[in-house]
Amino acid sequence: MAQNGITFAWTIDGHGSGIRISNENIAEEIRNVGLAWVHINDSDFEARAWIEKEIYYLDRIILDALLAEETHPRYIDYQDGMLLILRGVNLNPDQEPEDMVSLRIWIDSHRIITVERRKVQTIRDIDRRLEEKTGPKNAGEFLTMLTGHLFDHIDDAMTRLHDQLDALEDKLQDNPEAVSQRDVSALRRQAMTFHRYIAPQRDVINHLRLSNSAWIPPIHKRIFSEHSDKVNQMIESLDFLKDRALIVYDELTSLTNLKTNKNLYLLSGITTIFMPLSFITGLLGMNVMDIPGAHAPHAFAYIAIGTIALGILMASIFKWLKWF
Repeated sequence: MAQNGITFAWTIDGHGSGIRISNENIAEEIRNVGLAWVHINDSDFEARAWIEKEIYYLDRIILDALLAEETHPRYIDYQDGMLLILRGVNLNPDQEPEDMVSLRIWIDSHRIITVERRKVQTIRDIDRRLEEKTGPKNAGEFLTMLTGHLFDHIDDAMTRLHDQLDALEDKLQDNPEAVSQRDVSALRRQAMTFHRYIAPQRDVINHLRLSNSAWIPPIHKRIFSEHSDKVNQMIESLDFLKDRALIVYDELTSLTNLKTNKNLYLLSGITTIFMPLSFITGLLGMNVMDIPGAHAPHAFAYIAIGTIALGILMASIFKWLKWF
């Protein structure tokens, strides 16, 4: 990690590119009139100290929000700028995508400060685009590009969720025993977690769409309107996915109950057949005097044949009654 927890910083030249800023010049550049962007990882204690020292001119509420440990999507207007807290898909190795990572942003007409605790891929996308000279030209375009990349990654993750559910539905039709209720429940929990963080971001985008900030021109507000529609579609898609997962879970539960009931029914039938046979063998097996047939040489054979015949007769009756 770079010094003071600063991952990188740029001056943006208005043509889709810019110049990387060395650490010692960052504080000065973000106070200048030109547009500058600094990205900070605040898991480093030095980063928190740097923010407190060098960005002291921002309101205390803004600084506290930038450094907050627990965050939820929100929007705060303050003078010529705004504070945004957004959530993105967790694309870090060995992490769950629905464990969404927080991105805190202060932005105005000439400074952009972004803060992360865990790596946010969207920020790297914009950094790469500045390298390729296809990056944002101004603060308004930075926001449209950032939210666009953020929602594209979320949309990709949701597409994968739908694909997983499609696979479970197909497997349920072909081989129900291969589908686990645990898998369906895990998928539904993922959808609920996504919904928890995506739904509030709709309000953030609507605030941007209706913002009166002079540095957000009408063309960018129209883009935010498109993003708002996209967020609404994602929320509806998540609701649909949760409903589909619930239907799959209920169907799987019904199949499991049906199989259990069938096994219990078969077991009850077998028990019913053997109950009179057990009574006969128990009666004739009593250790008392003068049991009928006790001294007859062929008594055991007769009793065995009789009990077998009785068992066959009862099974035939049950079959005829369609109890089996």
